[in-house]
Amino acid sequence: MEGCMVEKNVLSLENRSPFLVQFHSCFQTRDRLYFVMEYASGGDLIYHSEQRGKFEEPVAAFYCAEITIAILFLHSRGVIFRDLKLDNILLDHQGHVKLTDFGMCKMGITGSKTTRTFCGTPDYIAPEIIAGLPYGKSVDWWALGIVLYELVDGQPPFNGEDSERVFNAILKHKVRYPKSLSEEARDICKRFLTKKPGSRLGSGPNGEMDIKMHRFFSNIEWDKLEKREIKPPIEPKISNPRKAENFDPQFREARIEFTP
Repeated sequence: MEGCMVEKNVLSLENRSPFLVQFHSCFQTRDRLYFVMEYASGGDLIYHSEQRGKFEEPVAAFYCAEITIAILFLHSRGVIFRDLKLDNILLDHQGHVKLTDFGMCKMGITGSKTTRTFCGTPDYIAPEIIAGLPYGKSVDWWALGIVLYELVDGQPPFNGEDSERVFNAILKHKVRYPKSLSEEARDICKRFLTKKPGSRLGSGPNGEMDIKMHRFFSNIEWDKLEKREIKPPIEPKISNPRKAENFDPQFREARIEFTP
């Protein structure tokens, strides 16, 4: 129930970013709680990543820029996302980003406040969380670095047969970058994936501008981007919204079951 309440509180934030899935209403029956939310018919980035294999760098830059705006909004409201991953990055019918699934968010993290709860999805968890150290907003920038790497390389930077081996790789291994990456892409990934949170891109006193001014985003017009005035590079194919054509078939074909 705690996760449901956190999700509702995040979904109910005022002046919401257009890059977060919109919350229409909620209601309950005797034994269940229902959220009525925006349907992002463009699918999720894990589906589009699997379809494309690798994203061209300008495409990855566009989507990481929209994700950045969404994360900055959450941080400005004292919220750490803590579960940024390809699965939770949806696209609307036009192809714009819609972050979703806020049950793992931590609220009340303003200024230099930290928390210690161990949570997240193994491939995306920042080293300070694994080490059991106090952490703050910088964990979201680490996760964005993982997302960016996955988009441009088609696979995660840290691998392992199970979560423990993935955690060990995150703590101890250096990231190997493919030669196909541009200098700008390699640099921004390295700066997001810095193991010391205080040195991580986005974590300094000018964190927002440090990200926006990075060379990887040199072609992004941030003012227009924030207003959704830039046409997305992916235009979802939607013949009928009810068909959910931009989601993996296993989800389209799965039986709908109510949680207990």
